[in-house]
Amino acid sequence: MAARPWVTPKEVKAYTDHEEVAKRDEEKLKLDIARAELKVIRITNNNFKDEEYPVIPEAVRLAVVLAADAYAKNAVEKAKKQIKSETFDDYSYTLGTTEVDTASLGLEELLEAFIVAPERGNTVMRLRRL
Repeated sequence: MAARPWVTPKEVKAYTDHEEVAKRDEEKLKLDIARAELKVIRITNNNFKDEEYPVIPEAVRLAVVLAADAYAKNAVEKAKKQIKSETFDDYSYTLGTTEVDTASLGLEELLEAFIVAPERGNTVMRLRRL
């Protein structure tokens, strides 16, 4: 596998439009990057081995940055939302849980060229005469 991490917290901070993500602690951003890399590996079924990829392709790096930004933004939003529900006279609201919607990030389109079909297992059948 190519040496990880594939991107740095500095690259995520340079990309993001969210002030909270730009101010996020680098150790937490490293965890977000690790999650994003695992997401890319799961989508592509590809470990990006050194022999095949001495340098990680830009599309893969961009996908990691996008996913890491989304994970960081989601973590910041979850930390802000301490109130689950509130009622005022005849009006009430509930804050739902937020999950990272990776489908809206378009990762599959970026990673399409790097998807590896899962290997099929070998079946050995031994027959004997009855």
